[in-house]
Amino acid sequence: MNGFCLVTPASRGIGFALAKHLLQHTNTPVVATARRDCEGTRQRLLDGIPGDKNLHVLPVDVTDESSIAALAAHIRHHFRNTPLRLALTMPGVLHVEKSPAQIDAENALDSFKVNTLGPLLLLKHLTPFLPTRSSPSLKRMEGCLPGHAVYAMMAARVGSISDNRLGGWYSYRASKAAVFQLAKTLDAYLQASSGERAMAVALHPGTVRTDFTREFWDGGAREMLEPDEAAAKLLQVLCELDMAYGRGRCWDWRGEEVVP
Repeated sequence: MNGFCLVTPASRGIGFALAKHLLQHTNTPVVATARRDCEGTRQRLLDGIPGDKNLHVLPVDVTDESSIAALAAHIRHHFRNTPLRLALTMPGVLHVEKSPAQIDAENALDSFKVNTLGPLLLLKHLTPFLPTRSSPSLKRMEGCLPGHAVYAMMAARVGSISDNRLGGWYSYRASKAAVFQLAKTLDAYLQASSGERAMAVALHPGTVRTDFTREFWDGGAREMLEPDEAAAKLLQVLCELDMAYGRGRCWDWRGEEVVP
């Protein structure tokens, strides 16, 4: 088996679109997660897709490490000696704070639990499944999967300190800024453990028409992408990234770097 893919969460929005795209365009097994109604998520992901697809949908709440550990145990059991070739980790929550007076301690803590600690715990449990220097080479799949493993985390342009011109969104900006650092730090580890077999990156999907961005649908964003379009563009970017230059950085859906 030439590896498996993982998308977490995949119950709706961009995560759902990414998992659906992988199922539509590859025969690679896909592990997806949802906080609830895993069977419903599985049925929606497979709807309209012919053939017998190898899809596992598991319950994961990134604020509960035991659920992530259970995900890892499932992978060890069902994908023994099979490398993780593409991980798309994208937990996210937004509590809007337009002024300092609107900062709420519980909401801010929730932002960091989901947006920062969640990706941190995911990489803790999922990194062991990435190929090492001694692993066999992966086969490139045109248009969908590169010839090396990629561990991708969902960042956001508003997490860029150098790009922050408008202010606001204090806890969301701060918690997403940490994702740039997580991607860079994990990639430094992978350079030593995996060499050219695996790299880590952060991704910015643009403003995607999902429930997460509903308040910006009426002209609040310069460019609005549909989830399917954003998913296809992000996967194409991952296929075209140069290993020597692209690793450890944050890339948007156009293949342009988002600097920290």
